[in-house]
Amino acid sequence: MKLTKRTTIVAGLLAVGVVAGAGTAVATQIVDDEAGSTDFTEQQAADATDAALEATGGGTANSVERDSENGATWEVEVTKTDGTTVDVRLDESYEVVVIEGDSEEPDSDGDGDD
Repeated sequence: MKLTKRTTIVAGLLAVGVVAGAGTAVATQIVDDEAGSTDFTEQQAADATDAALEATGGGTANSVERDSENGATWEVEVTKTDGTTVDVRLDESYEVVVIEGDSEEPDSDGDGDD
């Protein structure tokens, strides 16, 4: 993941809303890479994060970005409480479009065959 000067840690802002609602850890970064955009506010990132963590039953939000896959507006990468990482895609109203396994996860045995 390519990080730029625009990468911003928003954990403080997000933690207030998330801890009150879900009691989960948050270390979210707003990313700027080929697939995503940082053309949004910290409040929008917080709203997307809250919706994604609610959809996954908690966990840690790793990143938030604009997205257009599967008709989504937002993509939030979440490490669930069981340790698996998923991409939660949300529409413009922060409703879940799809939850997918994160394709950037390393294979389980490290041999590159999975």
